[in-house]
Amino acid sequence: MIRTTSKLADGRELIYFDSDVPAHRGTADLRPLEAPANRSEIRRDAVTGAWVTVAAHRQARTYQPPADECPLCPSRDGRFSEIPDADYQVAVFENRFPSLAADSPAPEGAAGDPLRTALAGTGRCEVVCFTSDHQSSFAALDEAHARLVLDAWTDRTAELSALPGVEQVYCFENRGAEIGVTLAHPHGQIYAFPFATPRTARMVEQAAKHRAATGRNLFEDLLDAERGDPRRTVLTGRHWTAFVPFAARWPYEVHLYPNRRVGDLTRLTEAERAEFPGVYLELLRRFDRLFTAPGADGPAAPTPYISAWHQAPATNGAELALHLELFTIRRTADKLKYLAGVESGMDAFVNDVSPETAAERLREVAS
Repeated sequence: MIRTTSKLADGRELIYFDSDVPAHRGTADLRPLEAPANRSEIRRDAVTGAWVTVAAHRQARTYQPPADECPLCPSRDGRFSEIPDADYQVAVFENRFPSLAADSPAPEGAAGDPLRTALAGTGRCEVVCFTSDHQSSFAALDEAHARLVLDAWTDRTAELSALPGVEQVYCFENRGAEIGVTLAHPHGQIYAFPFATPRTARMVEQAAKHRAATGRNLFEDLLDAERGDPRRTVLTGRHWTAFVPFAARWPYEVHLYPNRRVGDLTRLTEAERAEFPGVYLELLRRFDRLFTAPGADGPAAPTPYISAWHQAPATNGAELALHLELFTIRRTADKLKYLAGVESGMDAFVNDVSPETAAERLREVAS
């Protein structure tokens, strides 16, 4: 992997990742951009203890532009974008409209009030462009290119984890308008949080309870149990296992674990990294075949999904296991799983598809 770093016109960092030495990198960004004004803060919910990010300045962010105005495509033919070079393999840059930023100012007022705890929204938000091809998708990448994305995720996890005040690094992709994606170009994001996310905090709590009750690691026991029960297993490799969780929240939800417990992407071995692209691409391609009738002509309709890497936080993260959670909000070809009163109001999920049925379907659509 070749890593090339440069700066955008407003001072934000841009990093190119190439599989070999590129012919050229580092074209100047000629746009007349002003330095971003970040005003993020995090507020603690006194009732639940969860941190909520308030980033009102993001209302002005780019929203569903036409393809010929996409800010993630390369700069070509006199049209300037967030990527100054005329082509790229994988590119990562600081978000122009970040939820969290290193220079976020301290909030005013309420200091020392336990019911109104607020802190500066420090951290970092990055955009990961998977390919320069606007019409492509992660599932359409070849294994070498998918490995390059994995290397970029790993690089950013290592660097962002070392920033002062960063508690957790979260790499993810939102795909599809149904999910709420505002840019159609194949891309993901990375958040460097100054706190452990609420879902991670619950995992830490459950892992501690399991250790106290059994003396064993929760995630190792969970993976052993799923590998021993083929009903929900979707895909197995020498180094990775994919399964539908016993208590899946979403109609089609797959968790992908390395067979050896590690805390984050930086701890994977070369053998684990080498196998990942093939396994992950197969899962994504199966998702795109989920809602196509057997024997149907033509390509499958792209399935909207969220793909989320869960990595251990800096504090109390020793028991957690790196894993990826992939799920779609689509429950049939023409129906979406909306988060209505029960889910949104009480965080109590009701799943319309049994996990065993979902796993069977995901096995049926194997390549």
